[in-house]
Amino acid sequence: MKLPRRRFLHLAAGTAALPVVSRIARAQTYPTRPVHLIAPYAAGGPNDITARMIGQWLSDRLGQPFIIDNRTGAGGNIGTEAVVRAPADGYTLLLVSSSNAVNATLYDKLSFDFIRDVAPVAGIIRVPNVMIVNPAVPAKTVPEFIAYAKANPGTLNMATSGNGSTTHVSGELFKEMTGVNLVVVAYRGGGPALIDLLGGQMQVMFEPTVAALEFIRSGKLRALAVTTATRSEVLPDIPTVSEFVPGYEASQWYGIGAPKDTPPDVVATLNKEINAALADPKLRARLADLGGIPTPMTPAEFAKLIADETEKWGKVVRTGNIKAE
Repeated sequence: MKLPRRRFLHLAAGTAALPVVSRIARAQTYPTRPVHLIAPYAAGGPNDITARMIGQWLSDRLGQPFIIDNRTGAGGNIGTEAVVRAPADGYTLLLVSSSNAVNATLYDKLSFDFIRDVAPVAGIIRVPNVMIVNPAVPAKTVPEFIAYAKANPGTLNMATSGNGSTTHVSGELFKEMTGVNLVVVAYRGGGPALIDLLGGQMQVMFEPTVAALEFIRSGKLRALAVTTATRSEVLPDIPTVSEFVPGYEASQWYGIGAPKDTPPDVVATLNKEINAALADPKLRARLADLGGIPTPMTPAEFAKLIADETEKWGKVVRTGNIKAE
């Protein structure tokens, strides 16, 4: 059947507009069912707490449950792989962390390429580690610690929460940049490492601020510096390592990722809402309790952070010959 010209043009215009209308409709209606946010670590830690804070905000804001799904194992790789293999529809998300950047080099045979297979959605927070020492260590500043370590090479034990953990690579970067010789002792978790630091078997550790705070305030451990580029709001009188070691920066950070090829409009919706969450004073205060510094970002900015951190920690892992446990 031959269509009149005006009718044909009208239908053609309508057909061309369908993808646009479809994208707009999806952006307006997403999500229409529960969303699973996979946190690749056990419940109760900063990773899990951050996921639950953001998940609750998104649930309230978007009207659908954001279910926190703890998929533990292999340093976060099991949970990450679950997201990589999930449909790219916005209904399975990943709590991305600095561990993903480290794991890219730490593990030789991953079944995925994080930068290729995960779409960056939004940043959430940076969390500084704090360089803490047992009070028996005579150093009260970073320069004093460096001088003491160089005068006593190979006699100071540095506790970590495991090979390739952020506590480990933070310390390895410090060793590289200062030339000190510390004996690295890997524990299975930060708790046992802190116990031995308190007991004097260990002398130094680069521990997440939130875990070390009560021991610092009680005087059971001495804080020398925080590892982020700026000072921490919860430890405002403690300097940064970079004030004495120019260029040093190490932190844990968290954000949201999705399977590659997730529709851009869904990514844009999530990015907008997460950045709105980070501007909310109540949520910012709760994140500050974790020692966290809110880091709102565009997807492109978050992608750059991931790429830069993957390169940075890859060099540290290779130089330190760090192997996965």
